[in-house]
Amino acid sequence: VNVVHSQGKSMIVIIGGRSYIALGQRTTEKWNSVVDCMPHIFLVEPEFGCCTSYTLPEFQNGFSFHLSLVQNDIIYIIGGHSLENDIRPPNFYKIKIDLPLGSPAVSCAILPGGISVSSAIMTQIREKEFVVVGGYHSNNQKRMVCNTINLEDNKIEIVEKEAPEWTPDIKHCKIWFGSNMGNGSILFVIPGDNRQLTSDANYFYILKCQGENDQSLEQMAQVCSQSSTEDAGES
Repeated sequence: VNVVHSQGKSMIVIIGGRSYIALGQRTTEKWNSVVDCMPHIFLVEPEFGCCTSYTLPEFQNGFSFHLSLVQNDIIYIIGGHSLENDIRPPNFYKIKIDLPLGSPAVSCAILPGGISVSSAIMTQIREKEFVVVGGYHSNNQKRMVCNTINLEDNKIEIVEKEAPEWTPDIKHCKIWFGSNMGNGSILFVIPGDNRQLTSDANYFYILKCQGENDQSLEQMAQVCSQSSTEDAGES
């Protein structure tokens, strides 16, 4: 979900995602199965709640777990996972949404230089510079490299950067997830069973991305390690 701004107006934009299969297609074995949503763009007018869908020829398949970046009336879509084909194509779309007095105008362009990734995390380190970390290349392969995204003069560029010195725990774990904490910091979590220790524990790490001139990434540092089943008063 994103919000674009054009000509003094705002619009909520929904792209991608998954949904449960249609009720008439469900069986006991796949009752909670999900499918890719139709490759449509939905515009929601925030004041009255009106929703309009748009079909773009550039969108051939549904996708989810992608990155999105907004600059005024433009949304950039990066990466994502297609459940139907089980692939992570290097999607890189530039979607422009004009909001004149009449109906919105939606256009899309496919850009070169995309990256193949799903479930990555993005954090902002400068006004027009972002860092992309984490995610997956495939179901069994984490994405250990990092990228920076630069927005200058209505142009966008994705550049691979040197990855931080991941700890052995993170290198060898099969699952990782996390969230942008803001101010160039990213929280990573790995389940305890990845470390072959207490299976009901989660281990937390913070990656701090530099905002200084060297544009480097600080070394990954563990800041918290607490069992998810511990009582907060005993921690």
